[in-house]
Amino acid sequence: MRAVVTRVSQASVVIDGQTVGEIGKGFLVLLGIAPEDTEAQAEKLADKVCGLRVFSDEAGKMNLNLEAAGGELLVVSQFTLYADTSSRRPGFTGAAKPDKAIPLYEDFMAHCRERGFVVEHGEFGADMKVDSLNDGPVTILFDTDRP
Repeated sequence: MRAVVTRVSQASVVIDGQTVGEIGKGFLVLLGIAPEDTEAQAEKLADKVCGLRVFSDEAGKMNLNLEAAGGELLVVSQFTLYADTSSRRPGFTGAAKPDKAIPLYEDFMAHCRERGFVVEHGEFGADMKVDSLNDGPVTILFDTDRP
């Protein structure tokens, strides 16, 4: 599983002109899933993302996690995180098919909700317009295949 996590002041996702997910301060999570990914990896990744300490404390240091900052999550499926870029036209065979990816996408969000967070989301496989006001900017890449 791969996640690109961006600290945002606000973020939203629009499908066919309708806003389907919107948050204030928190994380925009672009989530990619590989065929060999598991529910255990979804839970571990949710724990890492939700515990990530990149919000400023009173001293201005990145020391607070999402809970302490009162943040929310906007999770958007992103199969292109598994693009094969060995040629000019990327291939996406490294991404899980929807029958595998959708349940793990849902599992990731469920684990974040279990930790008490508001989780907004896009629609798996839809053509989405994602808007974000990056804060910092702070962007962290997670890959469950790398320690």
